[in-house]
Amino acid sequence: MQPPPFPTSRPRRLRRTRVLRDLVRETDVSRRHLVAPLFVKEGIGEPVAISSMPGHRQHTLESLRKEAAELASLGIPALLLFGIPASKDAEGSQAWAPDGIVQRALQALEADLGDDVALIADLCLDEYTDHGHCGVLDIRGPGEPVVDNDATLERYARIAVAQARAGADVVAPSGMMDGQVGAIRAALDEAGFTDTAVLAYAAKYASALYGPFREAAEGAPRFGDRTAYQMDPGNGDEAVREVALDVAEGADIVMVKPALPYLDVVWRVKQAFGLPTAAYHVSGEYAMVKAAAERGWLDGERTMLEVLTAIRRAGADLIVTYFARDAAPLL
Repeated sequence: MQPPPFPTSRPRRLRRTRVLRDLVRETDVSRRHLVAPLFVKEGIGEPVAISSMPGHRQHTLESLRKEAAELASLGIPALLLFGIPASKDAEGSQAWAPDGIVQRALQALEADLGDDVALIADLCLDEYTDHGHCGVLDIRGPGEPVVDNDATLERYARIAVAQARAGADVVAPSGMMDGQVGAIRAALDEAGFTDTAVLAYAAKYASALYGPFREAAEGAPRFGDRTAYQMDPGNGDEAVREVALDVAEGADIVMVKPALPYLDVVWRVKQAFGLPTAAYHVSGEYAMVKAAAERGWLDGERTMLEVLTAIRRAGADLIVTYFARDAAPLL
């Protein structure tokens, strides 16, 4: 449509008052769009502040339950759980142990919250392996070990079943292994968890914005990096192909991570597939806003709401964000 020129067209007519602006607003953010990430650590006596993520902590099981109840009371509908075990090994076996920290947390939160909050379990190995990579290693070749994709899938299947058995409503594979969604879906169905949904980290980029998360989850790789399995930031078409593979394997929700530098990818994914689409507003994105606000360089509250609106406008139905607690009372 070509609008008539000025002075017939005066777009400012509908911007004169807050009521008029709200009346014609195209994109809204509400509490129902928010997913709050939480960290629970085994073997600590009290919560530990995360220095690079002001306002966030590594929780004990009891402090996690309290925090989850408070988030639920704010109307936040979903929690994403990350666990840090007391002991790690080469396989990351605590990730699927029945008494693993995330499994115990899921059981406790399910008992506390019931069906009022959706429990999403991050499904990966980096927090659980002693080498910090997202899968088991193939050490047979020369040079540094590499992640064995197909051997890792078998471990992911075990984790999915353990998390579903503990009470996860949704499992969220984040390792970017080829075939991970199909392996997880098959394992869940075989174990009788056909109603457990899969939220696939379908387009996860090898980003510089994960630094604070690695402090929080204690999962930085001990050697090398994750560029061999996470995506190159320059690739957009590849993201659409990655999402298509996960959709074909049975993903119920697809996610793009990080959010703001990849809003074009969020838009393309939503337009191409029409599935529920999530965007992960990651730790570095959160930390940048917090740091600038603390220095008085930005209005932190306005910036937060603008950021969340931009992510929604790009097509995200769910926003995983460390701002969930701050944003919920304002929405």
